[in-house]
Amino acid sequence: MQHQQTGTPHQTAIELSGAGVTFGRGNERVAALSATTMRIPDGEFVALVGPSGCGKSTILRLASGLIQPTEGAVIVGGREVAAKALRIGMAFQNPTMLPWMTIEQNIMLPLKIVQPFRSEFRAKKRGEFRDRAHALLEQVGLKGFAKSYPWQLSGGMLQRANLCRALIHEPRLLLLDEPFGALDQFTREELWMILQDLWLTHRPTVLLVTHDLREAGVLASRICVMSARPGRVIDDSPVEFPRPRTVAQTFEPDFVALNLRLRALIVEARTSSQPAVAS
Repeated sequence: MQHQQTGTPHQTAIELSGAGVTFGRGNERVAALSATTMRIPDGEFVALVGPSGCGKSTILRLASGLIQPTEGAVIVGGREVAAKALRIGMAFQNPTMLPWMTIEQNIMLPLKIVQPFRSEFRAKKRGEFRDRAHALLEQVGLKGFAKSYPWQLSGGMLQRANLCRALIHEPRLLLLDEPFGALDQFTREELWMILQDLWLTHRPTVLLVTHDLREAGVLASRICVMSARPGRVIDDSPVEFPRPRTVAQTFEPDFVALNLRLRALIVEARTSSQPAVAS
């Protein structure tokens, strides 16, 4: 039985309205992101692809609130929750687990920090919250590793635990910056399937930054291609393949055609950004 994508939700998770970012001043001024407008509805999985330095991670930082736009506006959470903090989960290329804590303790860290869980942590850490951590660990294939320490796990296992930590506090928005970039191809493909299952189960809004076009095609419901710096969205297209998707599908003609189209857009974006060579 195949999972089908839901219809477009009415609420908006992320909205950029002419949002641009410039770093530095005077001669040191660098435009990182051109005025960009995009809307990501609740529950959608969007992948950002493009040349290095095109502003993909800048959009991610705007969505997280780590930086503010130099121009335009960024709305996260929609007007209906504008007065409240939106719960955000984040995962990066390096898991950054605390080595003196067990995997279980690392995963439960957001519950010690984020309300309303923080006020309940002492009462629930050995019951409901621990059960929640163990359920996520089982879902990603790490049953039995709760009491292990980070140094006892492989890179792929740590990234699975990292996904658990990003989801433990039931975020509405999950921000992923090259989360599998440091892993070998087979481990990366295995984690694509795990992340797809997690998304189908929990349905957070996901914004994924990746250089891997196959990864974008397997995971995303929509792919945005960005130009070279200063970045802007030059293509925004849905991914129509039904779910759940498989690694084997990435070698089928329709999927290969998608990758070739995306690659051609990125090559064109990179070429158009190169300065002309004097003869």
